[in-house]
Amino acid sequence: MDKVLLDPSDYVGVSFWIISAAMVAATFFFWVERDRAEGKWKTSLTVAAMVTGIAAIHYFYMREVWAATGESPTVFRYVDWLLTVPLQIIEFFLILSAIAVVRAALFWKLLVASLVMLVTGYLGEVEQGSLLWPMFIIGCLAWFYIIYEIFAGEASQINANEGTEASKKAFGALRLIVTIGWAIYPIGYYLGYTGSASPDVLNIVYNLADFVNKIAFGVVIWAAATSHGAGQSASGKA
Repeated sequence: MDKVLLDPSDYVGVSFWIISAAMVAATFFFWVERDRAEGKWKTSLTVAAMVTGIAAIHYFYMREVWAATGESPTVFRYVDWLLTVPLQIIEFFLILSAIAVVRAALFWKLLVASLVMLVTGYLGEVEQGSLLWPMFIIGCLAWFYIIYEIFAGEASQINANEGTEASKKAFGALRLIVTIGWAIYPIGYYLGYTGSASPDVLNIVYNLADFVNKIAFGVVIWAAATSHGAGQSASGKA
């Protein structure tokens, strides 16, 4: 008998389908809600919709790979992350740009750090062997740099000095997601390659993490973009 498209007892497969639908719904919501935002906040909501939209496309493929083979869709995950994680990092720059003049150098620092984090992680997982742990360490260092920048670096200082009440709340929530939510990815990498967790457990955890780190990330942007006075600086200037 041919394998069914989705086995009711395949909880990993079920999680792929749930996240696929959730990403599509979030994309539609963020796009429609752009009309409620003003000025540069519209761009932030556009990027939020792009993040979940790209993720939805890749989850359609990932769920098929899992249903057909029962194997982790590693390549599709990294293709998704290589597109969506830099976009999420760009959101920090967009939030700051909405309320202050921000140097382009800050954008490039955050973007390059996110790409280093992802490319090294991909190389470590695909090539493995002698590259497995060195690439893991380099990726973690790039992630730590991003955390430093949004908690104590230039990005943090601009937010503290120029931010509105809405932008400060959004910035604070987003950096918690980047710190705590994104921690699941290196933890999964470590547990997966030390044999401490099964592929089933890791895929469910990754799926739930993507749900939080992409959809909740976008909801934070939406809340700030549609709040009263989102476009006013801390000093009262537009």
